[in-house]
Amino acid sequence: MAQTDSHYQELAVPGVRALQPYQPGKPVAELERDYGIRNAIKLASNENPLGPGPLAIAAAQAALGEITRYPESSGYRLTERLARKHAVSPACITLGNGSNDVLDMIARVFLGPGSEAVFSRHAFAVYPIVVQAVGATARVADPHDGTRGPVYGHDLAAMLALVGKDTRVVFVANPNNPTGTWLAADELREFVGNLPEHVVVVVDEAYFEYVAQPEYPDTVQWLSDCPGLVVTRTFSKAYGLAGLRAGYAVSSPVVAELLNRVRHPFNVNSIAQAAALAALDDTAYLEKTIRLNQEGMQQLVSGISGLGLSWTDSAGNFVMIDSGRSAAGIYEGLLREGVIVRPVANYGLPQHLRVTVGLPEENARFLRALEKVLA
Repeated sequence: MAQTDSHYQELAVPGVRALQPYQPGKPVAELERDYGIRNAIKLASNENPLGPGPLAIAAAQAALGEITRYPESSGYRLTERLARKHAVSPACITLGNGSNDVLDMIARVFLGPGSEAVFSRHAFAVYPIVVQAVGATARVADPHDGTRGPVYGHDLAAMLALVGKDTRVVFVANPNNPTGTWLAADELREFVGNLPEHVVVVVDEAYFEYVAQPEYPDTVQWLSDCPGLVVTRTFSKAYGLAGLRAGYAVSSPVVAELLNRVRHPFNVNSIAQAAALAALDDTAYLEKTIRLNQEGMQQLVSGISGLGLSWTDSAGNFVMIDSGRSAAGIYEGLLREGVIVRPVANYGLPQHLRVTVGLPEENARFLRALEKVLA
């Protein structure tokens, strides 16, 4: 029996009906195909421009011979290695298909109809998606206005004011995506300590390895005093493994056990596990990555300043530029120059573009293209 599209819309659970899916950065192949462009560059998704490290590549290649077998579902070796890295019990680790997967688990475990989650207005787009998908209510705090802290940064006082009896999860991105703003140890620790016991606080540290600011905290060290804390990390950024999808959470054993109840079997594939395990030991690659990012950030902000534009200070591997006008036309013009960046109107920032720090020649090409488009 034929049914209309609206019939199936009505069958969907309420949280999914109005859900707008996550919009990733445009792939290079799509741009070249649609625009007839060759040799395009992508500075849109905060990927590591160096590519994966040599130890990760070798481990991934060695794992190929066993891909007829299911991966070890517990990720025993990777879990043990992560536990040693963070000086915690393996029972504190939850592996994810990227850290996005862990954020989804957190929502499915702790949120549902009648419960609430709190996050900042310009924070990572996945937070409202996972909250809405499970039928929970989002409470969104406005960011700092520039007089009380970094522009677009988390206003922790405003977030705390939204926490109520129905709040179950608070999401904090540190550094924040797409703004690059960060929270210092003292203010974040005070905020976490002021949350009631019925709230789980998630500190999303996807860009942890890039941060050089001395006041920035390693919140994993707070777990013994903060049983409701969950810290998420990823191998997609500084470790250069975005295509393999590997991430994890560190939490109390009780919270980790709950997350692992809903974790899909085999959610981190065998090649990703092998590459992530090797990447943790490739200190030379990580140091090169961090150095390249610091130099590239200076190259970008110097060029942006020279074009008369403003930007938000960033602790990540990207910078958010204020174009002073609608950024849609600039984004389109850059596409026609073969340069992919990220418009962030979906974050409520229609005048801004987010640009990943690339290789020196990629940064230079972006700046030349931006100057041409602005002219």
